Amino acid sequence: MTPRDVSFDLDGRQVEAAWWGPGPDEVPTLVLLHEGLGCVALWRNVPQRMAEATGCGVLAYSRFGYGGSDTVAVPRPLNYMHREAEEVLGRVLDAQGIRRCILVGHSDGASIALIYAGSTQDHRVRGIALLAPHVMVEEMCVAEIARTKERYETTDLRTKMAKYHRDVNAAFWGWNRAWLDPGFPEALQLQPEIAHVRVPILVVQGEADPYGTMEHLRIIRQEAYSPLDALTLPGIGHSPHLEAPDATLDAVRDFADRLFRLHEPE
Repeated sequence: MTPRDVSFDLDGRQVEAAWWGPGPDEVPTLVLLHEGLGCVALWRNVPQRMAEATGCGVLAYSRFGYGGSDTVAVPRPLNYMHREAEEVLGRVLDAQGIRRCILVGHSDGASIALIYAGSTQDHRVRGIALLAPHVMVEEMCVAEIARTKERYETTDLRTKMAKYHRDVNAAFWGWNRAWLDPGFPEALQLQPEIAHVRVPILVVQGEADPYGTMEHLRIIRQEAYSPLDALTLPGIGHSPHLEAPDATLDAVRDFADRLFRLHEPE
């Protein structure tokens, strides 16, 4: 399945985007929201596999500052995830003609999906699938991000990332400096958003995630009023869709099948 380039302008700035499978007028869509250092290309074969498994169309886009999208000024504001959810995501759905969708977010992208569903009443969004979501800041996560900073400065990590990002320094420092700012834990407290989500939630969490413990899932369970499915994966780290692709794909497929059978006419 060959992806279609559906890149577009938003306020005169270029957004890199690609589509797999049928368009939004034919079937529901899975909208993929990448991690803090991700982009369209770094989803690898996940969009194709999701399209084939679910029969849905799959849209992936690179947020400003990532991949082939136009860059952003750094430092980013500490509430950059809230701003992405509240100021950009809905307009991406508009630009791509999305009619019925599940937001499938990884890491930062999962937090953005959760913020959007918890702060915007958008009837196009039928559910959210959260892969290794962040709902608060843990010391272990900050320590891992500090180690990543050291690697960026002393190893070939920057060269590797530059293959995927037009402005690699904006991509890296926009993420890294925000997370390491002492004020960031106050900016990323998502309990209020969780409590206001009114669509079903799927959480996929690796038990060996160096960026987050099972406490994130516990908080979502405690605060959510919506139906919640959870898949925990022993021995799996921060990227369950890449480290345990079959189990993650099965969970997303079953979640999408239930939601769209519920909402679609016979």
